[in-house]
Amino acid sequence: MDIRLYALTTCPYCRMTKRFLDDHGIEYTLTEVDLLEGDERQTVVDEVKALSGGTSFPVLVADGKVVVGFNKTKIADLLGL
Repeated sequence: MDIRLYALTTCPYCRMTKRFLDDHGIEYTLTEVDLLEGDERQTVVDEVKALSGGTSFPVLVADGKVVVGFNKTKIADLLGL
């Protein structure tokens, strides 16, 4: 399963999502959007908007399905936990 997490370093819900994934031994690709610069940052922001319909964080993507925000139940369902 391809799992991607788009997050901000300053976002407490992003940290909670990372901790949840780490605690469950889930491997994922992390993109900390606020650490990106220039065109790369804009490209990723556009990607997040396309996936989630906005720019709220965190955005968790697993096999094309998206969870926005930290919601243990939705994340667990998405990942089959």
